[in-house]
Amino acid sequence: MILVDSSVWIDFFNGMPSQETDRLDGLLGQDLVATGDLILVEVLQGFRNDPDFRAAQQALSKLPSFDLLGRERSDRVAMRYRRLRRNGVTIRNTVDVVIASFCIDEGIPLLFSDRDFLPMVKYLGLKPVIYLH
Repeated sequence: MILVDSSVWIDFFNGMPSQETDRLDGLLGQDLVATGDLILVEVLQGFRNDPDFRAAQQALSKLPSFDLLGRERSDRVAMRYRRLRRNGVTIRNTVDVVIASFCIDEGIPLLFSDRDFLPMVKYLGLKPVIYLH
């Protein structure tokens, strides 16, 4: 199973081809793709019209979904954010650290296109989805 970040879902729903959206397209329907509550918020809030919103909501509701934070994980997210800062890395969006922390804690690879995750691979041990070509 993999978790897919909103950066990939947004490109996917907007029809923007990329290595990541191609990988997502190949994995859908194989019971390998999951999402999370905060990812759903980031993806669904961007839809401008109701029919597209409802279609995406229906499609995403068929996937396994996780609660990404919780009290216990919040301490680890803060510690990881601070570790990145000590290494000279400022993450623009704390939600990204939450998503990465969930993946690190659960041993789930993350499919992402947002470059903010790269330091989390380097410094925190986040496992990216590897592309096979």
